[in-house]
Amino acid sequence: MSLNYLEKRRIRNRQSGMTTLGLIILVVFVGLFAFAGIRLSPVYLNYMKVAGVVNGVAEEFDGANASRAAIRSSVSRRFDIESVGVITARDVKVTKVTEGHEVAATYSHEAPFIANVSFLVHFDKRATIRR
Repeated sequence: MSLNYLEKRRIRNRQSGMTTLGLIILVVFVGLFAFAGIRLSPVYLNYMKVAGVVNGVAEEFDGANASRAAIRSSVSRRFDIESVGVITARDVKVTKVTEGHEVAATYSHEAPFIANVSFLVHFDKRATIRR
């Protein structure tokens, strides 16, 4: 079945694609998400440092019957080495539980976004150190 000349021309003249306004809206939308990712990535990288410190302390003292002072000293030393600045070693709670000690780093981090809009991210990292 062959198309005649007028039908071929009508099909060729049909518009397809994106308008300039549609492209601008798409770029702004993708740009906002990319900018949000750029603003939040340091927050999550800092959390990964804190989680590494808590897990490292748990591995170091697991089964060693450590004291709270030794655990706090290790957390402080590791925070200095990792250059953690959002939370201090004093903000990390070391509590006695039935299994041993629980190390809990609970904090919030606010990251500015645009103008008076910002992201508030809550973190809660816990590890149990067995006796």
